[in-house]
Amino acid sequence: MPSDAPPLQGLAPVVSPGTVVLVLGSFPSARSLAQGRYYAHPQNHFWKILQALWPSHPLPPGTASTERADWLLQHGLGLWDVYGRCAREGSLDASIRDAVLNDFAGLDVPRLAAIAHNGAESFRHAPKVIDALRESGHGVLPAYKLPSTSPAHAAMSFDHKCEAWHTVFARHGLVA
Repeated sequence: MPSDAPPLQGLAPVVSPGTVVLVLGSFPSARSLAQGRYYAHPQNHFWKILQALWPSHPLPPGTASTERADWLLQHGLGLWDVYGRCAREGSLDASIRDAVLNDFAGLDVPRLAAIAHNGAESFRHAPKVIDALRESGHGVLPAYKLPSTSPAHAAMSFDHKCEAWHTVFARHGLVA
């Protein structure tokens, strides 16, 4: 990748003062950036896992990012990425270069109880995220490494991914 490649800008956080668990990915895929919404790739399991965890509150029809954001926030779930901008060709985490972390200290999330990292690349930055949140007035929050919902992470079955995500969400009251 040429070093003068323009940086890509990530998506805005989906959070509210009622956010209890913040899910952090690494950086939006090329498709997500093009569509301006998180987890836009149809083979990504993110939205399917959440629908499986909240079957009595189905995802609103359509793909509007505001509807999906509202649905997440109604459940106490926030969404963002560890990187605010980076250089990258394609969508693989291994291609990320010159990454800049997001400003976690600037989030207004007074009820935040945990950080759930969607995959290993995001979890690699857990200490920095926790430190930034602690410095902004949060206590030391637990950080969880969840199995990636990416279609590139096919080693784990959908059911096992759901089980891992359910365990973390149940621990913080987002599922029964």
